[in-house]
Amino acid sequence: MNTLLLHCRPGFENEVCAEISDQAARLDVAGYAKAKTDSAYAEFICNDAAGPERLMRGARFARLIFPRQWARGEWLALPETDRIGVLLDQLKPMPVCSSLWLEVLDTNDGKELSNFCRKFEAPLRKALEKAGRLKEGGHGPRLLLTFKSGREVFVGLAEAENSAMWPMGIPRLKFPRQAPSRSTLKLEEAWHHFIPRDQWDERLAPGMTAVDLGASPGGWTWQLVNRDIEVMAVDNGPMNEELLESGLVGHYRADGFAFRPKRPVNWMVCDIVEKPAKNAALLEAWIGEGLCREAVVNLKLPMKQRYAEVKRLLERIADGLAERGVKASIGCKQLYHDREEVTCHLRRL
Repeated sequence: MNTLLLHCRPGFENEVCAEISDQAARLDVAGYAKAKTDSAYAEFICNDAAGPERLMRGARFARLIFPRQWARGEWLALPETDRIGVLLDQLKPMPVCSSLWLEVLDTNDGKELSNFCRKFEAPLRKALEKAGRLKEGGHGPRLLLTFKSGREVFVGLAEAENSAMWPMGIPRLKFPRQAPSRSTLKLEEAWHHFIPRDQWDERLAPGMTAVDLGASPGGWTWQLVNRDIEVMAVDNGPMNEELLESGLVGHYRADGFAFRPKRPVNWMVCDIVEKPAKNAALLEAWIGEGLCREAVVNLKLPMKQRYAEVKRLLERIADGLAERGVKASIGCKQLYHDREEVTCHLRRL
């Protein structure tokens, strides 16, 4: 079990390789990363069997930017018949697991395997429980089976508290019909990722105030209004009429980069399509100057060296806040609903 498997958005395999290699170097875990373009996964091959677990214990999954899911383990060939028997044999030396997720890769082939996994899960779960390999709610790791095909599976382990919140890292969010654009799901997913669910009522409370920069037509504003938060929607473009009629939205036709509220607000959110350095500087200014307590801002990515660019911008934000004497938590993730971008969250401490 010297392999760490990492799911990702297709086309971002090189970014995952660069990021996990950085983590391995920091933790002195010897090995190398490899991936195929558009495969939707990468692997880090450790020089010794203990390497993947050391890497996972030394890094917080929630702090990684490009991986959607990870697991330590190895690939296993499956026969046409008695797949369950072969899996049970493979699991004998492993610890008893506390939960089971069957996963696929985010590719067309992976989507076609979803039906197979749904049919396979119930008999597999029953066999694992009967063999004493699965005890739901126990203290063991999660068993993650990533199927590349019906004949090949990655048998992996991960701690539930240090891996993705959803299978494959893909949230099951329903698009609200009242929202004016699908971009609304980006902000909802950001809240799920960056804010513990039991803190939503405190940090996204009715009566709070927010600024939405580049708001038109109102996808992100809708999420704020849905939490009964008062919003200053800043955009020269039109806003959804129902949002304006809610009584919670003021529409300001202005440049999002020049706009400043008269009084500090609880939240600033921004999904303006602009160079990432400009959006990063905007984020630093709003938090650094105390214009808001928390912020969610998307950074559009360049075509090449995307991990290097994001790392550089996050370091610049951290250095800029330190120079101002401002303490803040900084998080960054390529969310499932992101495309050629990452989502940053800052909270002033």
